[in-house]
Amino acid sequence: MTDSAVLSKAVESNLLLITADKDFGELVFRQQRINSGVVLLRIAGLAARAKAEATSAALNQYGPEMSGAFTVIAPGNIRIRKGRAV
Repeated sequence: MTDSAVLSKAVESNLLLITADKDFGELVFRQQRINSGVVLLRIAGLAARAKAEATSAALNQYGPEMSGAFTVIAPGNIRIRKGRAV
């Protein structure tokens, strides 16, 4: 599937899209695509378990704020920026 199709599917299902693919930033900000929320994981180099724990902790703490926003999870930093939501 293309990134555009993945984003559309997430919107149709009203799901938060979690990805490590930076191309979704292009879709959300440059192309102004409607989204139900995108979480970009910038935590390369961590073990899979540590990535899962960091993502889970961020979702537990900020989940409602991530809806309709573009969120970047990086080591020691979480940025949430509202985009063009559904």
